[in-house]
Amino acid sequence: MSFVLSKTTNGSTLGASQSAGPQPPRWPSYGGVSSFVGTSASGKATVYVDPNLGIAGLQNATDLLADADRIITANDTLFGSTGGPVQVIIFALGGHTDGNGGADHAGCDFESGADIEVCASFGKPKRVSALFEAELSECTMGGNLCGVSTGEALSRWCAAAVSNNALADFASAPTWYRQGKKDFVNKTDPTDRNSVSTGCGMAFLSWLISRGAGLDQIAQAMVGLGEGGTLATLYSQLTSEPAIKAWPMFRAAINALPHGVTDDDPFGAMSHLHALSRVESSGTRLAEQLIAAILAETAAGSSPAQLAASIRAILDGDALMNSIGIPGSSCSHRSRRLQNPN
Repeated sequence: MSFVLSKTTNGSTLGASQSAGPQPPRWPSYGGVSSFVGTSASGKATVYVDPNLGIAGLQNATDLLADADRIITANDTLFGSTGGPVQVIIFALGGHTDGNGGADHAGCDFESGADIEVCASFGKPKRVSALFEAELSECTMGGNLCGVSTGEALSRWCAAAVSNNALADFASAPTWYRQGKKDFVNKTDPTDRNSVSTGCGMAFLSWLISRGAGLDQIAQAMVGLGEGGTLATLYSQLTSEPAIKAWPMFRAAINALPHGVTDDDPFGAMSHLHALSRVESSGTRLAEQLIAAILAETAAGSSPAQLAASIRAILDGDALMNSIGIPGSSCSHRSRRLQNPN
């Protein structure tokens, strides 16, 4: 199959058959024909597509080509670094053409991991962009986080940030909540395939961002901490508070949610990433949290000591976060595969 050569609005060239473009790389899993679509204006992203996907697949590829430089710039800003060039193939990953096949890559750097596979999502270009960013962000982690629960949560938050949460159906935090709210704040799970540990990370980052932490600051701090770091250590580094406070304060905030955890952003952090103009009264927010915590602990039959501890944690957290003023190596052989857990 060949495509007619044309120019995009950003000046990049849309390609034709495989022979009309650069030699495609050896992809992590895809073994079919790689039809060259084009290289972004910056030269940082070269996009290919499985020709068997037809016009709908080609549209996914051309849309990603047009959006790639925006995503790359946003990713560089989040991590405070400049990434290298990448190659991307769009195909029916796992047999899916709705994005649910996810995405993957090889190593977690721009040398061994620059060949990215993204599932097609017919008619939904933002999902393709989100999947691309999920893998691009892991390349930027330089082997420090790829394949562990903290890095997986970070990559999913990066994907949400650049796509207005186009992968909302990939939510894992509700699974963590339903399965007993296990503590993956004080320990890091050495896998990126456990929805429970990833879900804890998603909810925890939602909490941090909602209280004023910037996703860029979170990303750069997590890369510095590496795969041995924990979310508790991240909290301590961002707030200068003891790491031991992270889990009880986060747990109290979760217990104070009136409707529990129903998505990956239980604290509404997306609004902080995109629109800071809507300012809620801190006094109103604190009162709502205290009332919800009292009701939750009472319903659970908690002791007076536990109730007092939850209230104290919320009060400590409110005072703490209001005082922060936060503005917005080689990879181990782990999964590095983003899939829809649902």
